Amino acid sequence: MEFKSTHRYARISPRKARYVVDLVRGKSINDALRILRVTHKRASYMVDKVIRAALAAANNNMDVDVDSLVLAQVLVDCGPTRKWHRTRPRGMAAPILKRTSHITVVLAEKGRNLNV
Repeated sequence: MEFKSTHRYARISPRKARYVVDLVRGKSINDALRILRVTHKRASYMVDKVIRAALAAANNNMDVDVDSLVLAQVLVDCGPTRKWHRTRPRGMAAPILKRTSHITVVLAEKGRNLNV
């Protein structure tokens, strides 16, 4: 059985979020939350929140042992980019790109075939 949770339009660039996601991919839930608690990156808070949301969905299902769950898939995809410009000298403009991310977490039981 799999449990999925997403955080869409997270205000962090996908490149920065992937550094944190690579730390916890394939780990058990307790290990992943422990790693995220000591990681000093802004994305660690967002990934932690998504993992806890998926864990709450698994907790509501009565026939699942929460301790046997692992992070089967943790993905960070690009969201829409907000674009505008900043005026520069001599009538020129410099682009400003505010990137967003879609963070997806899939929890699965330890004995199942994992797509890591």
